[in-house]
Amino acid sequence: MDNADLLFKVTLMNSSYTRCVDNDELEVWPEFFTDPCLYVVTTDDNHRRGYQAGVIYADTRGMLHDRVSGLREANIYEKQRYRHIVSMPTLLDVADGTARVETPFAVYRIMRDGRTDLFATGRYLDSVRTQKDGSLRFAERVVVCDSSIVDTLLAIPL
Repeated sequence: MDNADLLFKVTLMNSSYTRCVDNDELEVWPEFFTDPCLYVVTTDDNHRRGYQAGVIYADTRGMLHDRVSGLREANIYEKQRYRHIVSMPTLLDVADGTARVETPFAVYRIMRDGRTDLFATGRYLDSVRTQKDGSLRFAERVVVCDSSIVDTLLAIPL
C-alpha cells in the first residue's frame, strides 16, 4: 500500500474511532486496537519527560474492555458526551507494516445540562499496524494533552 492509500485509511480509521466514542458506542472502542496494545492519556509535559504512566493506562484489549465495563457498571460520574474535531494525520514513518502517525485533535464535552466546553486539545501519537485482512488497528495510541491540567471528569476515552 502506498503512503497516499495509507494516509486515507488512517484518516478513515480516526473518523470511525471518534464517531464510536462520540456516539457512545464504547463497547466497540477496544476493537480499534491490536492485542496486546497500548492506550495512554498523558500530558505534554509528562510525555516530553518520558514518563510512562498516564492518567489512563491500558496495555491489553482486555483492559480497554474493563474500562468500558467500569464506565457502564461501576463508576459514578456526571452524564456527558464528547464531540471530537480531528485534523489530518501526518505519517511520520512507515516500516514493516507499522506506521507512526501524529494527529492533532480537539474534544468538546457536552454535559447533561447542555453546557459545552472545550475539554481537551492535543495530539494522538499512534503506531498503526496493518492486519492480515488489510484493515488497520492501533498497536499504540498515546493521547498527549496540551494542558498539564487534566479534568477529574476524564471518564470517557479520548
